[in-house]
Amino acid sequence: MRHMNYDGPGCPVEACTEVIAGKWKGEILYLLLSGSKRHGELRRLIPNITQRMLTNQLRELEAAGIVQRCVMEGISLRVEYSLTASGKDLEPVIKAAWQWGRSFLEGRATLLTSNRSLVPTDT
Repeated sequence: MRHMNYDGPGCPVEACTEVIAGKWKGEILYLLLSGSKRHGELRRLIPNITQRMLTNQLRELEAAGIVQRCVMEGISLRVEYSLTASGKDLEPVIKAAWQWGRSFLEGRATLLTSNRSLVPTDT
């Protein structure tokens, strides 16, 4: 995140995007909407993320107060991540972003398919 403190009211959209921006944060938040997840579970659900990147993204979300890390002691140490109340407030934003992204990707696929007929072929 670029800004940790805002001197004035600032732009609310900038504040929101700085907290949730990042290649993986949206996906992490979307997965946590359905409930707490362990670190390993998040790794399996996001196969292309590296261990280090997942840890960094979770730490940044935790520092922003969006995600909480809960350590449960027992036979083996168990760590779960879940959304805080502030993180849960992002639910409509994350769901709207998911819906917009889905429509955008579908439209883009349609556009690419329709434009292929315009590309000359060497026959």
